[in-house]
Amino acid sequence: MHTYKNLDSFEYWSISDKDQFSIAVLKGLIMDGVRKANSGHPGGAMSSADFTYLLFKDYLKYSPQNPEWFDRDRFVLSGGHMSMLQYGILHMVGWMKLSELKKFRQLGSQTPGHPEVDIKGVECTTGPLGQGFAMGVGMALAEAYLSEVTSREGDQKLVDHFTYVLATDGDLQEPVSLGAAAIAGHLGLKKLVVYYDANDAQISGKVSRSDSVDYATVFDGLGWNVQTIDGHDHSAMHFAIETAKVMNKPSIIIGNTVMAKGSANMEQDHNTHGAPFSQNEIDLTKEKLGLPDKKFFVPEQVIEHFRTRFNDLITLESEWSDTYKKLSSSSELKNIIASTISEKIISEFDTPDFSAGEVLATRKAFGAVLDSIADDLPQLVGGSADLEPSNYTGNFAEKFGDFTKINQSGRNIPFGVREFPMAAMMNGMALHGGLIPFGGTFLVFADYERPALRLAAIQKIRVIHELTHDSFYVGEDGPTHQPVEQIMSLRAIPDFCVYRPADAKETASCMKLALKNDSMPSALILTRQGVPIIEGSQNQVDDNVTKGAYTLLDCSGSPEIVILASGSEVSLAIEVANKLNDKKIRVVSMPCWELFDMQSNEYKEKLIPKRGSLKVSIEAGVTQGWEKYIGRYGLSIGINHFGSSAPAADLAEKFGFTCDKVIEKINESLGSLL
Repeated sequence: MHTYKNLDSFEYWSISDKDQFSIAVLKGLIMDGVRKANSGHPGGAMSSADFTYLLFKDYLKYSPQNPEWFDRDRFVLSGGHMSMLQYGILHMVGWMKLSELKKFRQLGSQTPGHPEVDIKGVECTTGPLGQGFAMGVGMALAEAYLSEVTSREGDQKLVDHFTYVLATDGDLQEPVSLGAAAIAGHLGLKKLVVYYDANDAQISGKVSRSDSVDYATVFDGLGWNVQTIDGHDHSAMHFAIETAKVMNKPSIIIGNTVMAKGSANMEQDHNTHGAPFSQNEIDLTKEKLGLPDKKFFVPEQVIEHFRTRFNDLITLESEWSDTYKKLSSSSELKNIIASTISEKIISEFDTPDFSAGEVLATRKAFGAVLDSIADDLPQLVGGSADLEPSNYTGNFAEKFGDFTKINQSGRNIPFGVREFPMAAMMNGMALHGGLIPFGGTFLVFADYERPALRLAAIQKIRVIHELTHDSFYVGEDGPTHQPVEQIMSLRAIPDFCVYRPADAKETASCMKLALKNDSMPSALILTRQGVPIIEGSQNQVDDNVTKGAYTLLDCSGSPEIVILASGSEVSLAIEVANKLNDKKIRVVSMPCWELFDMQSNEYKEKLIPKRGSLKVSIEAGVTQGWEKYIGRYGLSIGINHFGSSAPAADLAEKFGFTCDKVIEKINESLGSLL
């Protein structure tokens, strides 16, 4: 076995020996980084090191000079706890300084405990298991769609790359992975390659304690190409990757590996999953691997060997850039390329002309807006979790067609009843670039999506969630389908825009804002029941909604009562104000708390005076949170209990959401303040 003592003759070693020693160096970095931090996950990183090293060295398409090259292959470390493995590879690429590896898991470093998307070379933030897998599926779908719509027969394709995912036992145990895998197989995402590091060890013990699934059989049944190999056999790994790249279906390579492979005394020990090696074990392991007794050892010979393809990769990007310039100036393709690869978005949207006084559910208004803008936004791709008639995305599906195995230019994605995979895939699509993904379901099922909504906010990406059937007005479907706490729980997510428009015009305004906000995910909370369309031009409403809250109905002088409402309760607030004509009342529509909180203190205090008036909030959901705006002595009208199965009008009466019931509560509150 060659060791560091023979480095002077490195150029004469066989490629296999060079690779084996380079992987040993990578394992040394993993052990040293985790040990220095006294925190981390070395075992799985060491069992996955062979695949990750060979993938980056021999197969992955990327530009060493431009990490953001659009046609690069995507690599997703779904088992984000193995981050030290990725950081070691990024150092070999040249995108991460060795000094950062020495600051693993420390405040302000570029080497956090789990990979984060703002780090050069990291495609997505991972750690919550399963979501990296699903985001990888979304990236592969984005690649397939963009490859179809930006290509012309006879030309080099502008979008022609693979998505590689490194998954763990824990990833596959999370149901979101298998849900996304089912979609990938059904849609024939052939540019998706998953490597499953099957090391039979988890934090609590052997995998067999909790899982006996035959994943080869499962993935075969899901329509995937399945290969099972020794995950430390380099010849087998080369053959498996090359085979996966020519298949007409997604591929999974099941690598049977040894936990903490290469360690002196801890191979197969599940305790290496989440704890550093002792320094003595590191010293013995380095001796076994042929490494010196030196921390963070990376010889120049290893770096040079790792980078043998760099000139070819740089040439690939240069040739692609020439093709991009040529095709983006073509009259036939320039508009679609500008909208997708160049990520340009139109400044003005042609939305429907909604007539004041008419009654229209905001979910129907969303469908009308979607229909009116979709032609001008070829980058807008999405679908519904088997709720097209309810979410009003059916016209979009009919016009632009389903994305299928044989029609990968279809813009409607038939997600099926898979809310969490849908939301996670949307994140992957947005992170890939070139697309604005949207997805529809019922608001109550946002709970199924929540981990992906949170991860979208953490990653600051543009995804649009249409969440309909927003309150107890769902009626006869009963409490299981009547959201109560969901609106407020979504508002609790930092860096997440929650829109609850009052009518069709506000719906159009909110959709425009969601489309233009490229650094925050958005949710549009929409009604099942009809609501009256308010007065004012669309441009005026657009301007008002940008502030998050605005005066919809005002009085002369200082108001005695300020009613704050969102969604369907805005029209109720107006009805109450008109009936209480002996009081000075201001009605404020609050379609988006997050935007309102960004306004100046002067604007906020002018709209909602701190003193001199009773503040009243009306919203068909839990009241917790409204005290932020109505103050200690304000009145919050909501529903702090689950709903019931009954016609919507009966529930409105029972739960106090009628004009007379609201007036009664306001008068009681005024009386208690006197």
